[in-house]
Amino acid sequence: MPKQKTLFLIDGSSYIYRAFFALPHLSNSYGLPTNAIYGFTTMLLKVINDYKPDYLAIVFDTPAPTFRHEVYQEYKANRPEMPDNLIPQIPHIKSVVDGFNIPALEKEGFEADDLIGTISRAEEKKGMKITIVTGDKDLLQLVNNNITVLDTMKDKRFDPKGVVDRLGVEPEKATDFLGLVGDSSDNVPGVPGIGKKTAVKLIEEYGDIANLLKNLENISHKKVKENIIKFADQALLSKQLVTLDTQVPLEYKIEDFKTSGPNEEKLKEIFKELEFTKFLKEFTSRKTPSDEGYSLITGKEGFEKMLSQLRETRECAFNLITTTQDTIRAKPAGISFSCSDDQAFYLPLAEKKGEDEEYLNIAWVFEQIKPILEDEHIKKYGHNSKHEVIVFKRYGINLKGIACDTMIASYLINPSRHSHSLEDIALELFDQKITTYKEIVGTGKKEQTFDQVEISQAMTYGCECSNLTLKATKPLLHNLSHEGFSELFYQVELPLLEVLARMEMNGVKIDTARLKTISQEFEGILNTSTEKIYQMAGEEFNINSPQQLGKILFERLKLPGAKKTKTGYSTDIGVLTKLARVHPLPDEILGYRSINKLKSTYVDALPGLVNPDTGRIHTSYNQTVTATGRLSSSNPNLQNIPIRSQEGRRIREAFIAETGCIILSADYSQIELRILAHLSQDQILIESFKHNEDIHTRTAAEMFGLLPNLVTDQMRREAKVINFGIIYGMSSYGLAKELGISPKAAGAFIDNYFQKYQGVKTYIDSVLIEAKKKEHVSTLMKRRRYLPEINSKNMAARQFAERTAINAPIQGTASDLIKVAMINITNRINKEDLRTKMIMQVHDELVFELPEKELNAVKQLVQEEMENVVEMTVPLKVGIHWGKNWSEAH
Repeated sequence: MPKQKTLFLIDGSSYIYRAFFALPHLSNSYGLPTNAIYGFTTMLLKVINDYKPDYLAIVFDTPAPTFRHEVYQEYKANRPEMPDNLIPQIPHIKSVVDGFNIPALEKEGFEADDLIGTISRAEEKKGMKITIVTGDKDLLQLVNNNITVLDTMKDKRFDPKGVVDRLGVEPEKATDFLGLVGDSSDNVPGVPGIGKKTAVKLIEEYGDIANLLKNLENISHKKVKENIIKFADQALLSKQLVTLDTQVPLEYKIEDFKTSGPNEEKLKEIFKELEFTKFLKEFTSRKTPSDEGYSLITGKEGFEKMLSQLRETRECAFNLITTTQDTIRAKPAGISFSCSDDQAFYLPLAEKKGEDEEYLNIAWVFEQIKPILEDEHIKKYGHNSKHEVIVFKRYGINLKGIACDTMIASYLINPSRHSHSLEDIALELFDQKITTYKEIVGTGKKEQTFDQVEISQAMTYGCECSNLTLKATKPLLHNLSHEGFSELFYQVELPLLEVLARMEMNGVKIDTARLKTISQEFEGILNTSTEKIYQMAGEEFNINSPQQLGKILFERLKLPGAKKTKTGYSTDIGVLTKLARVHPLPDEILGYRSINKLKSTYVDALPGLVNPDTGRIHTSYNQTVTATGRLSSSNPNLQNIPIRSQEGRRIREAFIAETGCIILSADYSQIELRILAHLSQDQILIESFKHNEDIHTRTAAEMFGLLPNLVTDQMRREAKVINFGIIYGMSSYGLAKELGISPKAAGAFIDNYFQKYQGVKTYIDSVLIEAKKKEHVSTLMKRRRYLPEINSKNMAARQFAERTAINAPIQGTASDLIKVAMINITNRINKEDLRTKMIMQVHDELVFELPEKELNAVKQLVQEEMENVVEMTVPLKVGIHWGKNWSEAH
């Protein structure tokens, strides 16, 4: 017998909402929310790829009322309006459907369910096997031997037995069941007091609602009988509301539903705009290496020809492929060059010696190419060039002439993008799909080092990387120039690349013995805290379990403000901070969590990160991660060690200097408030900083109308919260939460502040006006932060963008200034031939390791460069301290 044809009908409206609420907020770099589009597309691809239907259509609801509203005005009346963040996603979802060449059906006056019912019943009679893709239980009434319901999100298919398992009744009785129990999501009333068990029992006994109403005298349960008599009409109405119309006057041709494959070009454009890299890769064809002019160099003769070409060129892209992506431990496995769009070379490398080896010896190759790599007049283009700078340096090569780093260029053009990988750049600029490093070496148990990869695969990867880097450089540099980022790129970010490379190589020495002692101390603190927590709770429980903690707080102790989630009560930091005002246990939990996290993240983890060859930790500094322009660090993340807590200071004691050296810390004082003074030209702020006043005391004096010597500690604390809150666009609600006062009182504080600091108020208003007009803000050095959400109809998104608009120019300028200071200090250290090393950058702080005899010279040098990094209306101030470890230098 011929195979039965399959028809899949997707309940589009159901899946749009399910995708929206199932996924967290996602957006592209221009602020368009994308979570529903992403979830819907994922479901669509799963259906297409996993089930390969012969025929496929998607059915949508329309906003117009249906016949059900005519018989019951309250139908779906309890449904909230479509979320603001979902509204702009609907047209894109329909574009995706169109891109897949899938017919989309809708009809005013009817729901998507009715259309699905009509098509299912009609095509079933013609011998079609039908699958309805939905999570809506109303459609279970259609199920029979030829029609099933598939819930892809739960990976569950409902045949007639599956319907019985879910509802307790057969599919043909589903409308009677729903007529009795109702459906709160659609505001179908049902019969009050009748739940699932009672409804199933009644249907088993009487068959359907009509027969039930004929046999009311036989119902033994008095209350159930009374409710059915009282709400008999409501039960019949409810059944009418949930019963699908399978006779909708619908014109369609089943042949139009035949799957024909997607419009790949259209989908690529859509996914490119949405920045769905995962899907974009699926619809981007790989170019064959043979068409690209890639050359494998294994012998000396071929190497000499490549070398000759490199000597003659004035520009080339390069890519050093290493055995691992761990920069400090990496060893060269191959190197590729590309000097023209249609040509690239790949040279595999080996540490073996001997002229007859298949792979040329690393040391010999590097000796030959060293003059080229160190020639500043040959422009070099790389991607994540910091990696190459570090590895080459270990082999005695000082890489010079870096004229473009495509990763940094991409980041400057749009810092809000989620990724600036070469893979993403290739997709965006050239619709070209490339293999990633991880795809080649594998992951988990199947992971290998790059020198174990097949030579043909290694050549393709290496040549693709250098060739695409070369081709991407021109459009990226054009965009940098067009947007006004060239100075920031050439004067700040590219020189910083080499500074960061040097810092990563320097690393910082760790006292592992001290960390072991601190670990034991923290363990003792945690044990003491655990006993206190058990005593306050009245019983022992798993402190690290949010579910168990929630039950203790809200069921046993009955604390106010219980907030249920899918997994139990919320016990996040916001909830615990609020509860700490009414009970000591939440505060003790917060302290326990803080110590426990520091112990696991730093105290116990740092010894394992010490490089056995250097005895130091080499953190990675990331230039292209934060949207603000600030550097971040990873492996380990040094930014999150608390500055002011006793525990944070103890951890800093383990960051030590080599024998004969000391640690010096230089920290900008209130740099963001000083930048605010400069940008706003507020006279009170300018006067305060020029006279070296305590800015928080001055603010309190202005706000409370007092002489500075009458300001109390509490007043100064409140003024400090407001000063920094203003920088971050804090609302009256946020200030109220921070100070523990009413929003009204907080609003009065803010109003009073702006009455005194009118320059700040004028500046903030002008920033918001300009941001709404341009949808971006800029720092002093023209670094840009895009804020398309600032004109959003969604209040939460708009308010977040407004806060960012206020803060980004200030925080971004601070990050720019410390970057320039790092470059200038490094140049001075080199020029004056000092042995001092810059070893860490944490927020507004620079940390150095230096010989004790260089202390006076370095103190002066660092202070001069940091305080004079740029000319401002108010002076920049730097606090400088030193000691045998990082803690002493604070």
